[in-house]
Amino acid sequence: MDDILYRIGRRIVQLRTEQGISQQDLAARCNFEKSNMSRIEYGRSNVTVGTLLTISRALGVRLRDLVDVESENP
Repeated sequence: MDDILYRIGRRIVQLRTEQGISQQDLAARCNFEKSNMSRIEYGRSNVTVGTLLTISRALGVRLRDLVDVESENP
């Protein structure tokens, strides 16, 4: 499970940086603390589907695009 959480976090970072959004700005868009966003991006937080949906909307991507990481290499 930790590996999947880490991969999802890395995917969030990838999408965020591709869009030129800082971690602080994404956290603000989601109404999260920056420290919470950091934990999510490093896979240190067991996030809920609701939290992932909030992040996907803030990034303008589908939820499945955010969590489809099983086939990726770590």
